[in-house]
Amino acid sequence: MKNIRNFCIIAHIDHGKSTLADRLLEATATISQKDMEAQVLDDMDLERERGITIKSHAIQMETDIDGEHYILNLIDTPGHVDFSYEVSRSIAACEGALLIVDASQGIQAQTISNLYMAIDNDLEIIPVINKVDLESAKPDEVEDQIVELLGCDREEIIRASGKTGVGVEEILRAIVERIPAPSGDPQAPLQALIFDSVFNPFRGIIAYFKIENGTIRKNDFVKFFATGKEYHADEIGVLKLDMSPREELSAGNVGYIISGIKTSKEVKVGDTITHVDRACEGAIDGFEEVKPMVFAGVYPIETEDYENLRASLEKLQLNDASLTFQPESSVALGFGFRCGFLGLLHMEIIQERLSREFDMEVITTVPNVSYRVHDKRGNVTEVHNPSGLPDIALIDHIDEPYIRASIITTTEFIGPIMTLCLGKRGELLKQDFISGNRVELSFDMPLGEIVIDFYDKLKSISKGYASFDYHLQDYRPSRLVKLDILLNGESVDALSTLTHADNAVGFGRKMCEKLKELIPRQQFDIAIQAAIGAKIIARETIKAVRKDVTAKCYGGDISRKRKLLEKQKKGKKRMKQIGSVEVPQKAFLAVLKLD
Repeated sequence: MKNIRNFCIIAHIDHGKSTLADRLLEATATISQKDMEAQVLDDMDLERERGITIKSHAIQMETDIDGEHYILNLIDTPGHVDFSYEVSRSIAACEGALLIVDASQGIQAQTISNLYMAIDNDLEIIPVINKVDLESAKPDEVEDQIVELLGCDREEIIRASGKTGVGVEEILRAIVERIPAPSGDPQAPLQALIFDSVFNPFRGIIAYFKIENGTIRKNDFVKFFATGKEYHADEIGVLKLDMSPREELSAGNVGYIISGIKTSKEVKVGDTITHVDRACEGAIDGFEEVKPMVFAGVYPIETEDYENLRASLEKLQLNDASLTFQPESSVALGFGFRCGFLGLLHMEIIQERLSREFDMEVITTVPNVSYRVHDKRGNVTEVHNPSGLPDIALIDHIDEPYIRASIITTTEFIGPIMTLCLGKRGELLKQDFISGNRVELSFDMPLGEIVIDFYDKLKSISKGYASFDYHLQDYRPSRLVKLDILLNGESVDALSTLTHADNAVGFGRKMCEKLKELIPRQQFDIAIQAAIGAKIIARETIKAVRKDVTAKCYGGDISRKRKLLEKQKKGKKRMKQIGSVEVPQKAFLAVLKLD
């Protein structure tokens, strides 16, 4: 056990974690030259296309240092704020972390939040300045920032380059010398923490675990603590580039177990595996339950695909435990699910993965957050969906979630960023100058305001130089109203939103104008209205497509023309009574992009 090291790589998005992981795999000859490709651990098509890490990836490396043989278990983690739950799970399975900072960009918001997460778990931090080969690199300046943030000595900071391989040997030596070996007793009852799982169509569910205490052997009879289910360990092993079977694994190791589990409900991330005949006394404290930030309805395009969608979401949840869902129904869209996501990028990725991995095309409604509704009797209900709102007359007040946002940027963008945040009902708490011309702004903001397009706007006004991180602060009373969209007097529940009273009229107007562009013309007039309760605040009309019924009348008496027009009018009236207005999928998506 003294020669095992478990560590993860944490950093802000795009600071070169996956590239540095490639160099470590090369240096330890874990992967042969012919198998080598850029970002070898990012095995999902989506990750390669977008150049981001979505999933944490575990892999075992072996190396010799000073004549000793060491086993290194590396977990490469995502850097985007929407996937921070992946990072928290990876940290729970490690004793140390490489903190990567880009030499040209310096410390960013996600660097700080991931670092605090690692410190809370008592991990040994090894600071690494990456991309020192770039012309724009400022390693001395970035070193000052790291010393200020961590309070470490300058000598402890390693300068490296994931592209050229500079400093990789130093990093391997630091991992072995600075990160403590895992503590645990191989003779104690088995205790293993499940930190990830994946669905394999041929072998059932494969769970990844880290053994805290005890030893597990092939064909052992084990049970999962939270669900109480019992299984035989058909195969256990370690994670090389592919799965590599072993006869036994003892404390400190990271590995996988295949036990023929078919239903996804039986595996929970954060659960503990133990032996049936010699069970441990209690489960390991895993990681806290994830709280979804953004909610949206996900509906199959064809109603008969409802059960397939449920099965797809369950399989996806195995691989991404931060996704939550529950059934719901909508008048306009039929049966579907109310899904909870960690952010908008997370929602986009889930939609894309449903389409690619499970061939499920879905309609997603306008995303919103969860509100607490206090009624006049003193009851509190949590509402994720505007259609779940009780009658206006019964509501005393509504609380909305507020976040504490931290934005790190350069001084030239302070003005536009403050304007953006204050326009989103934010309150400036403080601004700290970190070093040089870099400043950290702290805001309290309503989560509902940043859910739709805040991140895109922040990136564009700061030319990509602002980094953004947030966590839920508390709930505060707010003047919220339910905005309904009516088509010919019928409410479309999938388009209704909860919005602040001050923004309602402007937002309602924009929605009506956008829908007028997107809904195709019918044989009759379509009235699009935005309403708050019974009060109509905006209206647009889509004019009917008309056939010129009087074209055949050349001159003659006016009464002949009027007769034909009256006949057409009656037909249109009848059509309007029984005709329904189809809302195209792109209308639901366009609402998300309303400026």
